[in-house]
Amino acid sequence: MSIRNLQHLLRPQSVAVIGASDRPGSLGSIVMRNMGASGFKGPVWAVSKRHRTVAGRPAWAHAADLPGVPELAVICTPAPTVPGLIHELGRKGCKAAIVLSAGLHEKDAKGHSLQEAMLAAARPHLLRILGPDCVGLLVPDIGLNASFTHLMPAAGDLAFLSQSSGLTSALLDWAHTRSIGFSNFVSMGDCADVDFGDMLDYLATCRQTRAILMYMESVQSPRKFLSAARAASRNKPVIVVKAGRAGTGLKAASLHSGAPAGDDEVFDAAIRRAGMLRVETMRGLFDAAQTLAHARQPRGERLLVVTNGATAGVLAADAVGLRGRSLPEPDPALIDKLDRFLPASWSRTNPVDILGAAPVERYVQTLNAVLASDQVDAVLFMHAPNAIVSTADIAAACVPLLQGSRKTVVTAWLGGAAVQDAMRQCEAARLPAFDTPEQAVRAFARLAEYRRNQETLLQTPASIPGNWQPDVAQARELLAAASAAGRSTLTELEAKDVLSAYGIPVVESLLAKTVDAAVAAAADIGFPVVLKIVAPGVTHKSEVGGVALDLDTADAVRAAAEGMRQRLRDLRPDAVLGGFSVQAMVRRPQAHELVISVATDPVFGPVIAFGQGGTAADIVRDRAVTLPPLNTVLARDLVSRTRVSKLLAGYSDHAAIDFEALYLVLLKVSQMVCDLAEVAEIDINPLLADADGVVALDARIRLAAHPGRRARERLAIRPYPAELESRVTAGGGEVFLRPIRPEDEPALRAFFESVPEEDLRMRFFARRGEFSHAELARYSQIDYDREMTFVAFDSADVPQARILGYVVGLSDPDNVQAEFAVQVHPDAKGRGMGRLLMNTLIGYLRGNGTQTLTGVALSANQPMLELARRVGMKLEGHGLETQMTLELNPAPPPHHAGKRERRASKG
Repeated sequence: MSIRNLQHLLRPQSVAVIGASDRPGSLGSIVMRNMGASGFKGPVWAVSKRHRTVAGRPAWAHAADLPGVPELAVICTPAPTVPGLIHELGRKGCKAAIVLSAGLHEKDAKGHSLQEAMLAAARPHLLRILGPDCVGLLVPDIGLNASFTHLMPAAGDLAFLSQSSGLTSALLDWAHTRSIGFSNFVSMGDCADVDFGDMLDYLATCRQTRAILMYMESVQSPRKFLSAARAASRNKPVIVVKAGRAGTGLKAASLHSGAPAGDDEVFDAAIRRAGMLRVETMRGLFDAAQTLAHARQPRGERLLVVTNGATAGVLAADAVGLRGRSLPEPDPALIDKLDRFLPASWSRTNPVDILGAAPVERYVQTLNAVLASDQVDAVLFMHAPNAIVSTADIAAACVPLLQGSRKTVVTAWLGGAAVQDAMRQCEAARLPAFDTPEQAVRAFARLAEYRRNQETLLQTPASIPGNWQPDVAQARELLAAASAAGRSTLTELEAKDVLSAYGIPVVESLLAKTVDAAVAAAADIGFPVVLKIVAPGVTHKSEVGGVALDLDTADAVRAAAEGMRQRLRDLRPDAVLGGFSVQAMVRRPQAHELVISVATDPVFGPVIAFGQGGTAADIVRDRAVTLPPLNTVLARDLVSRTRVSKLLAGYSDHAAIDFEALYLVLLKVSQMVCDLAEVAEIDINPLLADADGVVALDARIRLAAHPGRRARERLAIRPYPAELESRVTAGGGEVFLRPIRPEDEPALRAFFESVPEEDLRMRFFARRGEFSHAELARYSQIDYDREMTFVAFDSADVPQARILGYVVGLSDPDNVQAEFAVQVHPDAKGRGMGRLLMNTLIGYLRGNGTQTLTGVALSANQPMLELARRVGMKLEGHGLETQMTLELNPAPPPHHAGKRERRASKG
């Protein structure tokens, strides 16, 4: 991914319009008109072979003839001319172009497309391209309208990225009528070069942008997109509408964008992992942006509704219920408070109905009580106007209370003209205000979902217990044997052996080649038994009656085996009988049948699904999906998003299952995905779960046709790089050195709390107070695709291990330059710890292709400057600060630069 030269695209000082024209209705004419009317301060040059002047401006026949170098070129000419024009612009020194032209996907006789030729022409010059087949872009605060839209929006703080050209003009018109302004409005087109990942990286640090809104139809580079999205979501809200949710819509989106269509559930999972928010409609984008901007983030989801109308309260409760949630009952302490001043007939439930003609004082008393309750996370305040009490007076008394609360507050003012003043007061106080109960509930639901997604992004989970080590070699031997035999699917017993290699409990099974052998195996195991057919190519045994349960005699086993053999001949004459699987009949009457599966999405790669299992799993379709790698927090979230999770928590005389055992199986399946590139699909069904633990009764594993990349390179989110762990000697003692992990937050907090204040000032250039959870989470929960932190511990991976020092390397999105920071605990100084950490980071970055390592230290920090000299850095003083620089790798020649998937080969 790259933000190289995007400043020339989005903040240009000069613009050339290629194909400028005075012909009414032509692209060149519309773009020239828009540029002339938008208030752009820099030069706008017209390039036209047919005209000497265009729109009253001088015109030049070729870009090479222009009196200066345009930072941005807008190409309005037919597709066949584009590659040559890009080459000419690149030689001129232009660094960015918008290609409005369509039709660049057409291929010549040699199978090469105009788009490929266009990118080849741009690459030697690092010229960035937006499009082709796009409407263009608008940056209102600098008066840039490099598009063929019909109007210029107002300047604002929302950035909008759209993959649909047809939607752009309609959305601009809609936003214009509602006085919605933009920092950037970008039509992405075919994303041949500049794509969503690039734009997210740029906008993440754009000071003019408060929130990023996106309309998407497809994702071209999932790992790149998610890496950029996770970084952007840490800085500001990123809100998405994704078209093509199912059926013909999914197919249409794929055809329109030219990219493969993935499962919509998987896209949802990716959005959650990246901390973004997904909405269903275009209006929802702007509503969500306003809500996130004005409302406090909820600490939890306990919503209490305060209303002066019972009907409004019922509608709000219905809206909550339709989203699969319920309103919590007020706690006794709050009810006791409310009883003191509310009429005896008040509801004593949630919603709290203070009755229609309530005086202003009753509103104030109720809100004071509710807002003071520690059993309430959020308040929905609703008011319906009446002729007795002025709505404006109620707003004047209540809005300051709501504005001053630390709780999440959403309001709904029912009516029209009578509530407009109240709505204006809310807007002035930056309180979310809506017309209906349903809209207000939807707004709170978005806040709650955004909070959950952000927690997923910034969580501090526990890792897999250190005493577990999978037998990866054994698993690979089993997979290789099946592949060598020409089979794409493992037998049930082979699949169970792979699960066993990863420590997943399975029921003991024996393979019997014949009917007599099945009878003998049953006798060895002990009755009752389960008999299953083994027939490569038969995916679902139930389709041929290939499963018999609770067989308690030898005759029953024989009859079942002979019946299976005959049914296979009749129903699947193409299938070959491989024998029978015999296993003990597991009797766990309170166990739930669950399913854990792995599939490969065409966009995001391997995905993990969990849900209700058994033979009806495909009919019930109670499942949730997530992206690997997993940890305990993500496994818990995955399970919680299914309907069956409520049953697993216990009911009636059924005890709750052993959730930790279930989470551990999910973690182990995730580790299999990270380790084994040969695996395309896994299906564990049923997985029995009860209070005593879990056990897999059946399993299926299908091999990938062409594994190709290493296992971890298939993943959309790079997993923890365990291969970088090492034990080294420093200062006469052993040090455990490894990349930081999310669960290191407590150790990191302990490190900062035990470091002298002066050391922290040297590290952070300022006096430091307490480190918040969010800040420590940002330090410990990193994206290994774009940053690295090595931590030195005084012992191996044990809970009480103490951090001796750490070094951070943060690469720019182009991997050209990385900035470092290093800190050593006072107890470890003088042992060579700083040099060990710096050399570890330098070696990692060199291997990763980073060109330059830089850092800044206070000039008074002499120990840091001496360490920099020892590792070969050049120092350059600038008053109170000193710049430190080390060249790691020579810059590649220009023809090697350009758009690329970010270091996927390093995964």
